[in-house]
Amino acid sequence: MEHIVIVGAGVMGTATAHRLLERGFAVTLLEKSLPGAESSAAAAGILGAQSEVSGTGPFLELCLASRALFGEYVRELQELSGVCVDFETSGVLEVALTPSEGRLAAGRAQWMLDRGLEVSLLDREEARRLEPGLTERMVGANYYPRDCQLDPIRLASALAAAVGQLGGRFQTGLQVLGIETHQGSVTGVRTTTGVIQGDAVVIASGAWSTGLGGLPAVRTPVKPMSGQIIQVQTRPAALRHVLYGYQGYVVPRRDGRVLMGSTLEERGFDKAVTLDGIHRITSMAREMAPCLGEARLAATWSGLRPAPGDGLPMLGESRHVRGLFFATGHYRNGILLTPITGTIIADLVEKKSPVVDVTPFLP
Repeated sequence: MEHIVIVGAGVMGTATAHRLLERGFAVTLLEKSLPGAESSAAAAGILGAQSEVSGTGPFLELCLASRALFGEYVRELQELSGVCVDFETSGVLEVALTPSEGRLAAGRAQWMLDRGLEVSLLDREEARRLEPGLTERMVGANYYPRDCQLDPIRLASALAAAVGQLGGRFQTGLQVLGIETHQGSVTGVRTTTGVIQGDAVVIASGAWSTGLGGLPAVRTPVKPMSGQIIQVQTRPAALRHVLYGYQGYVVPRRDGRVLMGSTLEERGFDKAVTLDGIHRITSMAREMAPCLGEARLAATWSGLRPAPGDGLPMLGESRHVRGLFFATGHYRNGILLTPITGTIIADLVEKKSPVVDVTPFLP
């Protein structure tokens, strides 16, 4: 039985492990903290294949393909793990607050309609009928009925539980220093406690992915991009739809929690929450939905998005080292791209043609 070592046990690492274990591989996941504790747990959970993508091309197609998997994917995960991931299909409203934003929204709606995607261009009254909590000052909104959301912490828990059910092995609290190679092939990884041998290695360590020792040249470096999020509590629930604005987003959960975010800051690996960040986020959220001014502050946090230099994730086998695979650089779309990433990497490890063309995303 071939042994696959996965560096990183966030949703990318565990989703890949899940698919590999199903196909008969032995899998060990190496994680410096706890599974899903870094950027996976810090995300808001918007599955915004349309609301978060700026134009047509391979990245849009990758996002659409992954979104299409989610209904069956969460059913499978919940059945295997026993963990509900709070998957909701209420849709996303892209809110335009000014005439210039309204023109941008109309342009976005047009290219999506030209592509054959489902989108409704709503005026102020139509948008507020759909979501009464929206400000009266808004111009209009694009409604994306197929975009959806889930709870990323529950997704990470479900994936970790599924991996455990299938016989995957976790080694936590372990610092990976670099990879080991021999005659152009990967042979394992070097850690603070020694070398762990593997027939293949998958790098899925988010913002830390391209900082490991011994890595070959890659298409683009991955760097951390911090983002602050605020969680408030409303009783009863104040909103029904995800609100996506030009300055941030608002994500309501069915239990009355509301996530508001997010900043976009290049601060290295600093995950501080700042007063400036809180002010920007709360101002944005109240401008879209004034009712949030009465919400009770519950929590704040910051996560590190794995930002690739060219804006595209790295998916596939190294051009220089056989058996070395990358599943990283998903930036703001990691939760959305979880199911497709796990399947792509498992296909490639198994030496099968992947479900989508990964040429634009090769490392």
